[in-house]
Amino acid sequence: MKRHHLPQGFRISSVGCGIKQNGQPDVALVVANQAAVAAGVYTTNLYRAAPVEWDSRITPSDQIRAVVVNSGNANACTGERGWRDTEAMAQQVARAIGASAREVLVLSTGIIGEFLPMDRVTTGIAHAAESLDSSAEAVRRAAEAMMTTDRVPKIGAADVALDDRHVSLLGLAKGAGMIGPRMATMLGIVLTDVRLTPEQASRLLVRAVDRSFHRISVDGHTSTNDTVLLLASGASGVTLEAEHEGAFAASLEALCIDLARQIPADGEGATHLISIHVAGCRCEDDALRIARTVADSPLVKTAIAGADPNWGRITSAAGYSGVRFDPEKLTLKVCGRLLFADGRPVDFDAAELRGTMQEQFEIPIELDIREGTSTCRFWASDLTHKYVTINAEYHT
Repeated sequence: MKRHHLPQGFRISSVGCGIKQNGQPDVALVVANQAAVAAGVYTTNLYRAAPVEWDSRITPSDQIRAVVVNSGNANACTGERGWRDTEAMAQQVARAIGASAREVLVLSTGIIGEFLPMDRVTTGIAHAAESLDSSAEAVRRAAEAMMTTDRVPKIGAADVALDDRHVSLLGLAKGAGMIGPRMATMLGIVLTDVRLTPEQASRLLVRAVDRSFHRISVDGHTSTNDTVLLLASGASGVTLEAEHEGAFAASLEALCIDLARQIPADGEGATHLISIHVAGCRCEDDALRIARTVADSPLVKTAIAGADPNWGRITSAAGYSGVRFDPEKLTLKVCGRLLFADGRPVDFDAAELRGTMQEQFEIPIELDIREGTSTCRFWASDLTHKYVTINAEYHT
């Protein structure tokens, strides 16, 4: 596994405190050595978990010192006690690092509607604060501590050249199910050592998330806890000037796309990553709407799971997306093979395509509406028997 190193100005740790029944690590802590700039993007679900409410009231800010994460319990739909527990987590971290509670962000993920076991959480935070490190191994362990039904940790990194200076980006994410972002049950933390203003951080993060985490789906279910945070320590000494924003924004977006793709690739029970490219639309919103409709169709997803080139499911999903277009103009390719054009099927070798779909993990779907120049890329997982098993048994 590739070794990922923290940007300057941060330390990180993780522990297991017994929130998860399997005994795996379930508390992670990220600490900025000095006050950092932070911005966040949060779920649009009306039932927003207590940590989402806490963080959204604090960010954007230039006074953030830490992020504490617990997995195994979402602290969502937990009323006033949920808010008090979130505040208590922030207060405990603040005491441990010499900060105030409003300088600490909180992330939670896991079961909805159960109270946090605060005695265990308190123990976990205390131990995490005593074991802060900047090593690549500490990064990997923290990513593992964020996991719930994930099979693998999700980490990405980038080095950005700004003239003769370099700054670093590191991202951690979790998510495998309840993924249908506007946001999804997913968490993301992106760290950088460049010097940003709160306005820059918020603007750059919103754009990056719109092109990445908002373009993935496992099951189309928007969660109560979705959060992506960007923290900038400024420890590199490099200020992001206007002339360098484009280069930094491109690297941030590429990193977020990398992290976002890892989520449906690790979707619960998934055997394929579906990569959808919609082109030729009159506007980007139309392209996104078509792509999301195809991605969320259970019939499309099960066809991909079964390596079945049943292209009618794809064209019909585009047709009910709500976007107006001329059906006679649409073309469709799957795994590079043209299947549909000019309103009629195209002859293709179904057995050969089925074999390709069975062999490839990533299945490209290309739709061209041929009515404009706007495009969209979107990523989804297929839908298998195992997804049903995982979610039928998740709580019990």
